[in-house]
Amino acid sequence: MKYIKLLFTTGVTLIFLAISTMASAELVFPSLSYRTGPYAPNGIQFADGYEDYFTLLNERDGGIGGEPIKVIECETGYNTEKGVECYESTKGQGALVYQPLSTGITYQLIPKVTADDIPMHSMGYGRTSAANGKVFSHVFNYPGTYWDAASIIIKYVSDQEGGDLNGKKIALVYHNSAYGKEPIRTLEELSKKHGYELVLLAVDHPGQEQKSQWLQIRRDRPDYVLMWGWGVMNQVAIQEAANIRYPMDKFIGVWWSASENDVLPAGDSANGYKAIAMHGVGDDFPIYEDMRKHVLDAGKAAGDGSNLGTVLYNRGMYAAMLAAEAAKTAQEIHDTRALTPSQMRDGMEALKIDQARMAELGLPNFGPEINVTCENHGGPGLGAIQQWDAGAKQWSLITDFTGADREIVDALIMEDSDAYAAENNITPRDCG
Repeated sequence: MKYIKLLFTTGVTLIFLAISTMASAELVFPSLSYRTGPYAPNGIQFADGYEDYFTLLNERDGGIGGEPIKVIECETGYNTEKGVECYESTKGQGALVYQPLSTGITYQLIPKVTADDIPMHSMGYGRTSAANGKVFSHVFNYPGTYWDAASIIIKYVSDQEGGDLNGKKIALVYHNSAYGKEPIRTLEELSKKHGYELVLLAVDHPGQEQKSQWLQIRRDRPDYVLMWGWGVMNQVAIQEAANIRYPMDKFIGVWWSASENDVLPAGDSANGYKAIAMHGVGDDFPIYEDMRKHVLDAGKAAGDGSNLGTVLYNRGMYAAMLAAEAAKTAQEIHDTRALTPSQMRDGMEALKIDQARMAELGLPNFGPEINVTCENHGGPGLGAIQQWDAGAKQWSLITDFTGADREIVDALIMEDSDAYAAENNITPRDCG
């Protein structure tokens, strides 16, 4: 509320009139970040990309639909308890959508956001079965899930082996947490279908000690090693793989084991390492011209600008873009500039982004088309394979975006979401 003070004098009496004018309400987007702790190098890049995109919209476009944007950053340290505290301390400030950037925090917030009528976007992480919008009304995990990623990686490996994985041995090196355990069930079901042997190798937080796991890999020589890691665990694993001369082109990480932070410490030894990607790589996109002009060169960047174009900066920017497009959709649905969290949820569930819109946003072919529905909160479930070139110090996509084994993945989603609904007395929504 802005006040204009008017002064009138009548004899010795002073009369003050307060005239109020309503300021434009802000669109509030919390950022549950972690710029400290063992996972900070990754968390910083994502948080910078997330905030810089919203800054770009404010500086270039005046916000979303003419409504200014406010980003509230709260430090979680990748700690579940702190993440929940951040949620509780910011939800009353008009928060439109939460991006926890942690599977552990996501699991704890699922019942909270549902009860509070606030949407949550766990983009490519969190509880995979939240893709079933009939059960998880306020949780979205588009453009893909962990189970999609696991299936697409296995499909790629199968293609490399001429379509036959029978008798092959595939090891999974995973963060010993809810995050790292997410793909196990999918990989087990796929092993039944394709006939490969699955070897599970857990790595405890934060992941600096992996000698025993890689000694086992050196002894067993699996045909492929997959990795579900995060932070320092990834770079340690890649260095350990190099130490035992494991072929890097047979080592494939999930999209959270696919940043520059993971490969640069190993130098030339990381050359050829692969990972699945949910979006494009590098800074060769028109949006970066605007980002440099309106944000970096204007001195308004969240960081020093050195992270532009890195995998995780791109991902933070992508998350913000999807949130902004959902807010725009919500404004159109409800014919209002200011939004409530409930209206934002409606916008997320009606989100549609085609390649023409991606091009308009300065991100041509950056990611797959997205069409969210009441039934499907997981999006298209597509992924591509990226590979590291140590000489050029850059990632490149080496495949097109391809889909998961929907027969396997969708059955698992239904099984898990139905069990969750039964445990929590949830009646699935009628999306008809």
